[in-house]
Amino acid sequence: MHINVHGLSFSYGTRRVLHDVSFSAAPGELVSVLGPNGAGKSTMFRCIMGFLKAGEGQILIDGADINSIGRRALAERMAYVPQTATPVFNHTVLETVLMGLSGHIGFGRAPKAAHAAAALETLDNLGIAHLKDRGCMEISGGERQLAFLARALVQNARILIMDEPTANLDYGRQHSALERARALAASGYTIVTSTHNPEHAFLYATKVLALYGSRIVADGKPSEVLTEELIEKLYGIGVRLHDVPSNDGSKTVRICLPGGATAYNGVRGA
Repeated sequence: MHINVHGLSFSYGTRRVLHDVSFSAAPGELVSVLGPNGAGKSTMFRCIMGFLKAGEGQILIDGADINSIGRRALAERMAYVPQTATPVFNHTVLETVLMGLSGHIGFGRAPKAAHAAAALETLDNLGIAHLKDRGCMEISGGERQLAFLARALVQNARILIMDEPTANLDYGRQHSALERARALAASGYTIVTSTHNPEHAFLYATKVLALYGSRIVADGKPSEVLTEELIEKLYGIGVRLHDVPSNDGSKTVRICLPGGATAYNGVRGA
């Protein structure tokens, strides 16, 4: 499914957060959105999901304006992983994931064995099946983030909107979650995610969007648009980009060193 955003603008009162934002995302793409805190990334995601009504512009899902799509139909097309989520009730991890199937099960109906099996399989793929009977208030923030990711995945929507999905995850789980996202994109999903880590964009994204000053200031392949100058503009810190061999030596991987650090151990500058 395609996302097309045209001239999106949004304000909180008199404070303009997004101004004339336009971009597209297609099946097979993993779009990584970068920008400093307060740049409007989360607001843009909430507009795309229909949680906030755009002040100006248009958001299309496969050519249909989101304002013309009912909430249930929209949930069948798009799933959302929020940046942070504090549960109000201490539902178990399994119950939380099953909530992602509410559109398939129907209001007021109990999940069937097949629904529970799908939820458990998703939890197992993310390495947290052992937490299925634990309350979401009784697990770590990172484990809770994985539970919400599982809830989005089991929804089986072909568009995934993920707002800093790795923010609370340890190093290993960050990369496991992003590997999973990349595999889904390769299978035909449309994925839009945000990060503050340029290396995540280099490693996993097919396209980068950079938000700064309420506008899109870069849109393209990570290797082409994610430059030292752009990263410094976004985050106010000098960096050096370097290409290093991958573990198997089959390709090079771009890394980002802060503070204008120089090359080391024979690593060459980008």
